[in-house]
Amino acid sequence: MNHTPNPHKRRRSLARAFADFIHEESAGGIIMLACAALALLLANSHLAEWYLTTTRPAEHFVKDVLMVLFFFSVGMELKREMKEGLLSQKGQVIMPLIAAIGGMAVPALIYVAFNHSDAVTAQGWAIPSATDIAFALAILLLFGKGVPPAAKILLLAIAIFDDLGAILIIAFFYNSQIAVVPLALTALGIGILFLLNKKHVSALTPYLLTGVYLWFCLHASGIHTTIAGVAVGLFIPLRDKQNSENSPLGKALHFLHPWVVFGVLPIFAFTSAGVSFAGVEMREFFAPMPLGIALGLFFGKQIGIFGSVFLLVKLKLAPKPEGMNWLHVYAVSILAGIGFTMSLFIALLAFSEPHLQDIAKIGIISGSLLSAVFGGLVLYFSQKR
Repeated sequence: MNHTPNPHKRRRSLARAFADFIHEESAGGIIMLACAALALLLANSHLAEWYLTTTRPAEHFVKDVLMVLFFFSVGMELKREMKEGLLSQKGQVIMPLIAAIGGMAVPALIYVAFNHSDAVTAQGWAIPSATDIAFALAILLLFGKGVPPAAKILLLAIAIFDDLGAILIIAFFYNSQIAVVPLALTALGIGILFLLNKKHVSALTPYLLTGVYLWFCLHASGIHTTIAGVAVGLFIPLRDKQNSENSPLGKALHFLHPWVVFGVLPIFAFTSAGVSFAGVEMREFFAPMPLGIALGLFFGKQIGIFGSVFLLVKLKLAPKPEGMNWLHVYAVSILAGIGFTMSLFIALLAFSEPHLQDIAKIGIISGSLLSAVFGGLVLYFSQKR
């Protein structure tokens, strides 16, 4: 009997997994939007005190524990895409990689241009550099039902590199004073994960237990604990002998992803997005910090991503994605300015003072909302041409 895997069947399985991922992300984005809107409503109603006393104590748990699960999922997604998905071939990587770099650098430069003279607010330079996959895909599917599949792939690939960039930024720039001994113990945990992967250990329990060990070491060392989730996700084995969907990573991702999309991220949105405007003066809405964030997300992403893709195509370094016109590319670059989840997360790391966090949230919500509305309109008109 021939046990050789059927490549056509494997491709169909990957395509189905990709379709399931997109629809889960888009549905999760809508739920996140509803949770964020509810948080804003409660924070500015007669229930504001109840909202604040309920969510403030939970913020550290959500940020330091629940979001580890989100980053665990991100780590596994990154590994899967690099091994056999969107980022597995060099030809597929160049355009989204360069576009993502441009889409992170230009918003950061815009933010710094507004905040370079203030040492405190300057710490938030990375806030407008992020893209929220769930929100962006939700808007793309709501308003762009007739856009070519390449537009979804380009947006997702850019967002994946964006996530990787955000992880590196958090690891190198948003950590407290590093403690040497716990950091050495962290290196030991990474070594254990490497050996487990090298020995092809398929049981998830040793990886998860090592992840818990890493969490405590990172917490003690001053490096943010979400890095533990990424590390474990990257070391979990991807393949078995027959089918990657039945691999340890495939099974873990299949189980965890719905909990993250429909549980962790909506909870994060509800606890993080509630900004009380009662303590915010009108002039603060147009202060350098929220203005730098909003303009970085809305204009910076457009300039960085569209400009990068345009130059790559015109210089013949990469072909324009199949079936896409320049209006489609422009729409994708605008939607990448929806930076909700990761932008909020970086804002909480950049600023410890609640009032500064609230001001940053105003910029994040404004820039993300502008990107969602304008991106949706451009998508709509791109299908009328």
